[in-house]
Amino acid sequence: MTLVEPSWHDARQAAYACVASLPIERVSLIDAHARVAAEPVTALTPLPPMPISAMDGWAVSGEGPWVVVGQVLAGRVWPTPLAPGQAVLIATGAAVPAGCDGVLRSEDGLVDSLGFARGRLRESGDIRPAGEEAREGDVLIPRGVVLTPARIGLAAAAGHDTLAVRRRTIARLLILGDELLSEGPARHGQVRDSLGPQLPGWFDRLGVDLRESIRVEDTLSALSTALDEAQGVDIVFTTGGTAAGPVDHLHAAIAATGGSLIVDTVACRPGHPMLLGAWP
Repeated sequence: MTLVEPSWHDARQAAYACVASLPIERVSLIDAHARVAAEPVTALTPLPPMPISAMDGWAVSGEGPWVVVGQVLAGRVWPTPLAPGQAVLIATGAAVPAGCDGVLRSEDGLVDSLGFARGRLRESGDIRPAGEEAREGDVLIPRGVVLTPARIGLAAAAGHDTLAVRRRTIARLLILGDELLSEGPARHGQVRDSLGPQLPGWFDRLGVDLRESIRVEDTLSALSTALDEAQGVDIVFTTGGTAAGPVDHLHAAIAATGGSLIVDTVACRPGHPMLLGAWP
């Protein structure tokens, strides 16, 4: 059934309903940018994965002053539990040793000539517990969202090497309008084509792989041939031909090539003559 002049919302719903989901493929994180998540992305580990220091300073145990027995940097693990009265120099992001009661910030303490750390712990303790941001198994990125650089970084932090995404939409662009010039300024009643140069960039932002962009004469036969030749693509875009003018042939070309109209014009301005057709 063709929707004639539906609302913008109803036209969108009809567009969603007339197509099947694209196939799923698994790609590396680097290749996942601007792709659509095909599955929820869950945390493979708690975030942070272990209790870590929120500050540079000394990880301490018990009451002070504390004798400094070493240091632990980010990416390292102190091998033994701290005993009461002991401290280790610690960097922000480093795993706190077992037995640690808190982190004495570097700006709140000092080490005396005897090697004892002295100062006052803040009430917070400045330790970030394991799972403070997310627990293992928590959904971090829902299915169906576009994977931005920030979301890809989150997936990496959560332990993922690859992500399940929908295949990019494959498209063909038909540029219609005998009045259009492909270079130079307007002249002799013709105007410069401004859609052809900009649409590939818009398509790329929307996750569309534009395989071909061609100029098509404003005749029914030329447009029908261009539609017939659009094999192996998911969608064909046109930059015109959708209205009812003397050279707007898209209605007839869709019918001539075995297609049917899903939406025939939309109740919005601008853009009222928009069409959506589908082929078996």
